[in-house]
Amino acid sequence: MYCKSTLPNGVRVVSEAIPYVKSVTLGVWVGTGSRSETEHNHGISHFIEHLMFKGTANRSAKDIAEEVDAIGGQLNAFTAKEHTCYYIKVLDTHLELAISILSDMLLASKFDEEDINREREVVLEEVNMYEDSPDELVHDIHLEKIWPGHQLGSNILGSAASIKKFDQAMVREYYGRFYTPDNFVIAAAGNLEHGKLLQLTERYFGKLAGRKGQAAVMPPELQPGYSVYSKDTEQVHLCIGMPGVPQGTPDVYGIHILNNILGGGISSRLFQAIREERGLAYSVYSYQTNYSDAGLFSVYAGTRPGNLAQVLELILQNVADLREQGIDEKTLAKTKEQLKGSLLLGLESSSSRMSRLGKLEISLGRYITLDEVVAKIERVTLDDIRRIAADLFDPQRMCFTALGPVDESIWS
Repeated sequence: MYCKSTLPNGVRVVSEAIPYVKSVTLGVWVGTGSRSETEHNHGISHFIEHLMFKGTANRSAKDIAEEVDAIGGQLNAFTAKEHTCYYIKVLDTHLELAISILSDMLLASKFDEEDINREREVVLEEVNMYEDSPDELVHDIHLEKIWPGHQLGSNILGSAASIKKFDQAMVREYYGRFYTPDNFVIAAAGNLEHGKLLQLTERYFGKLAGRKGQAAVMPPELQPGYSVYSKDTEQVHLCIGMPGVPQGTPDVYGIHILNNILGGGISSRLFQAIREERGLAYSVYSYQTNYSDAGLFSVYAGTRPGNLAQVLELILQNVADLREQGIDEKTLAKTKEQLKGSLLLGLESSSSRMSRLGKLEISLGRYITLDEVVAKIERVTLDDIRRIAADLFDPQRMCFTALGPVDESIWS
């Protein structure tokens, strides 16, 4: 059962009771991420996420770790483009302790200069580690090329130059602007009662005050073209991007269907044509990304340099086939069943339910029931697919990015 309440100070509380489990997953979602940053403080959202684990006025970093371990809990966090999430999973009997720990971390972190200096080195190592993972790095380079100069095109970690500038004043200024009650969503799922959750959140988060600072928000403009980034790697990592749709747009469901057919699983056309039938790549897939005012549809493949031309040709051929020939009713029906099954199977844990609750509320400000999602998937028609494919797979609006030992003549 889904419930939503708002505390007097503006903190939103959403929950879903799952009485047949013994766990509760609690997440605090903050409506800020790398998109809220500037060139001056690029990466600070992610940096603050790290600092939240470094100790508070009441608990040291070791105390936090030991309290969570003592109850067999799982504590973690992540930073995205438009939000940050801190979450903990515990047995249902430890709900109050979970709220106590998260509220202490988010409302009473010390942000000591010594911790800032130490954590700066940790994050710089994370940046270096990421640079050594070309199959991940290529996606960030791809975004930078697609949306040049826009916050959505910037990576989440930040650059070495920006991270080295972070100090206590910068951290506290950014925290004060965005860690405000009207910018918080507390989401919980599992064996819980909403009334009790509301009482506990009022007790631990009710004194939080302030109003969110305004950040300039402009939608990005996609920049088609070709880019090659030379790197001494065994494989070439290729991304092809096309403009998608924002969150909450009805065509999201049609794009989900096209994604599933093109490269969303092991039975998809790209996986079968490139990996299974020809052995040209180990990893090949497609995916869509949706933000508040923009979207992107991407295809990725990693392959040996000598296979790149053939892989690129096969991707473009399959994309063109979907655009020009569409799909038949049988394929549409089968794909709808795949999507519904994947959706329902992916929501069998309290963690996945909490994540869905929190993301919907922080992004759209409303809950979309599973029945509503299934109904919207079912309403997608063959005409919708043809229309969406014609717009989505427009060759004039594609962006190509390759990372590795690439001969630039591949684009000619």
